[in-house]
Amino acid sequence: MNFLINLVILIYGAFDELVSHYGMVKVDDAGMTVMKRYMLRLFISLKYITANVVDRNNGRIVATASTVEHALKGTLECGRSCNAKAAAVVGEVLAMRLKVEGLEQGQDRGIHANINKEIEKKGFKNQTKVWAVVNALKNNGVKLILDDDDDTSTSRPK
Repeated sequence: MNFLINLVILIYGAFDELVSHYGMVKVDDAGMTVMKRYMLRLFISLKYITANVVDRNNGRIVATASTVEHALKGTLECGRSCNAKAAAVVGEVLAMRLKVEGLEQGQDRGIHANINKEIEKKGFKNQTKVWAVVNALKNNGVKLILDDDDDTSTSRPK
């Protein structure tokens, strides 16, 4: 019986460590842990920009917008590369799709975005594109919670 109890404690401890390592929880001001259910993920290449909102509970994409889509590709003049204007359009379309799904408030918990991590992954030269998507989402009524886990602060472009 003690073996089973120890096994449950070991598994629960490993789960807690895994959850905190991958950024699934956030400690609020009152010291309570809050689950980060919806996360904003950005994919930026030379030619395309894709923004997804992922439900962390089941790993599914609940809303997406991309310059790959025929409807967006026809309206943008990306040419060989997409710019911050195209990123802003992707953010606006994503905001509209979140509103249609009823998720612009992230079920009252907000949609989490770690800007420093996104800029670090995409490279400093894509910083304006990342901020263009974030600002477009905010300007269209999406409740974004900006998570900055580390000490390095990335300033907004002016």
